[in-house]
Amino acid sequence: MPVNGPLHGKRGLVIGIANDRSIGWGCAQALRDAGAELAATWQDERARPHVAPLLEGLPVTIAQPLDVRAPAQMQALFDAIATRWGSLDFLVHSVAFAPRQDLHGRVVDSSADGFALAMDVSCHSFIRLAKLAEPLMPHGGSLVTMSYLGAEDVVDRYGLMGPVKAALESSVRYLAAELGPAGIRVNAISPGPVDTRAASGLAGFEALLAQAEQRAPMRRLVGIDEVGALCAFLVGEGARSITGDTHYLDAGFHLLS
Repeated sequence: MPVNGPLHGKRGLVIGIANDRSIGWGCAQALRDAGAELAATWQDERARPHVAPLLEGLPVTIAQPLDVRAPAQMQALFDAIATRWGSLDFLVHSVAFAPRQDLHGRVVDSSADGFALAMDVSCHSFIRLAKLAEPLMPHGGSLVTMSYLGAEDVVDRYGLMGPVKAALESSVRYLAAELGPAGIRVNAISPGPVDTRAASGLAGFEALLAQAEQRAPMRRLVGIDEVGALCAFLVGEGARSITGDTHYLDAGFHLLS
């Protein structure tokens, strides 16, 4: 951990590391490289073999399982943070899910259960995490989540996740207004399509990647390291007056929508 890194002395939690191609992993690496001490999670026992070795190599101080749908696991994680650290400087939320049948179909055909599950995991989990983080941030802090252009514009075959990410971005604004008096900042990062294993579950994802690379003003895609670099900036002192925004990181692709 760099002694003179810009985040030296900061402690934070990263939720959503799935493997070494995930956006959560890119954020964890950048935050650690900037000097932060980290806590991180894996979703379940099936994910543990893919995540635990990464966390050991980073390394992280606190590593626990967390299914964001499990209140007891979430509470246990924050209890561990309170016991070990006593406070928290930042939280990064990089979690999204929708049932495949609902994700690959039309929004108008989405099931009530599928829509509710996607909203719970992808949006309301961020709100629940914010609620638990708030008392651990008595001197302020930073909360960051991940969105996508489909929250604002209709993106072909992004489907159900469009309305869900729109709700997430709206939640960012409301949380920023509510938590701002306590010095807690809340922001969203909206990367362009990133070649992650999770994103590959979207129908036509390869075509989406190709279109972004061909049409973006900079004629390239973004990588998880770039998302991590922006995340590290947003939780640092240089962004101490930035809150309630969605920050595009897509080589300029959003300008064309």
